[in-house]
Amino acid sequence: MSIGTAFHERTAPLNVKQQWREWSGYYAASAYADHHDIEYNAIREAVALIDVSPLYKYLVSGPDAVRFVDRIITRDATKIRPGQVVYTSWCDEEGKVVDDGTVTNLGDGTFRWTAAEPNLRWLRMNGRSLDVEVEELSERLAALAVQGPRSRPLLEDVTGEAWDDLGYFRERRARVGRIDIDVTRTGYTGDLGYELWVDAGRAVELWDALTAAGKAHGARPVGMLALDVARIEAGLILIDVDYTSSRHALIAEQTYSPFELGILGRFTSFTKEADYVGRGALEAEAAAGGPARRLVGLSIDWDEFERLHLSYGLTPEVPASASRTAVPLYEGRRQVGRATSVTWSPTLKRNVALASVLAPYEPVGTRLEIEWTVEARRRRIRAEVAPLPFFDPPRKRA
Repeated sequence: MSIGTAFHERTAPLNVKQQWREWSGYYAASAYADHHDIEYNAIREAVALIDVSPLYKYLVSGPDAVRFVDRIITRDATKIRPGQVVYTSWCDEEGKVVDDGTVTNLGDGTFRWTAAEPNLRWLRMNGRSLDVEVEELSERLAALAVQGPRSRPLLEDVTGEAWDDLGYFRERRARVGRIDIDVTRTGYTGDLGYELWVDAGRAVELWDALTAAGKAHGARPVGMLALDVARIEAGLILIDVDYTSSRHALIAEQTYSPFELGILGRFTSFTKEADYVGRGALEAEAAAGGPARRLVGLSIDWDEFERLHLSYGLTPEVPASASRTAVPLYEGRRQVGRATSVTWSPTLKRNVALASVLAPYEPVGTRLEIEWTVEARRRRIRAEVAPLPFFDPPRKRA
């Protein structure tokens, strides 16, 4: 049975159509507005308040905390400075991704670890023989993503301090009135934004402060449908959609190495000293020329999309929401991959997708065909491999 997050007391009355979905045992709003386009516009033009409390959260502490993190993640944990956040993956012994998330050096000898799925047992298993403690924070720590071009002015209003000096993927503590918060310059929208971490018992007070100050900035609550569109535009992957955790895979083809998942491959180190879980398998994969599949972006041809609809006497209709259903990709008669996440981009004014393709089809500009269903009939339209991310505004890092 799902339960409400620490913000539910405030978010539930705002969800007038009661559009909920389940996220790790919590209610997560699909949309608050009549249509999620309004909420998407808040992400790209104003400021969005997104309840991300259902993330799994762990606190790593103890004399061997750095050694422990370095034993598991594919990045070099010894280089994570106090006040720095890194995005990373961690793998099983075969070099296949278990999960992806963030690790924050809180500056007091501890690390905050976030994950999409429960990882407590996995983490503790890998901490054996080390003087380290892994504590579950998921229920005690609420999290609110404050995203969009007006997120910084809003944060400055509620804290009374400047935030233009907090770098991308950096962290520092602050106060909103009498509420202690931890702020990271992170998010899942590909835009300027922050994530606010607060004791669950103070979550409602924080929400009230942000919404009161947010009226001047066009702030509004935003649900998962709008977030899905934004994260695809930003080229950000989603577990169980763009890849499967190796813990849930039923066959070998359902497992993925970091090098099959775009940026996770670039965040995999072979120069760090630690012999992290899966390193040997990943080094062998790289020595053999890399994995057979690669993550790419796709730009779907509008002219063919339009002609396909007109052939049925229909006006072209873009998908109402992002699709998480994989569809085949072809080169001639051969299937060479699958599109895993597909959406209409309101900002770019085109259909785009994240896809897993065979390595020879990875280069930007490669022409493929994507399966598209109209009037219950499967057809194909042209698509072209495009650079990721699709949307990458300078303000994100400014």
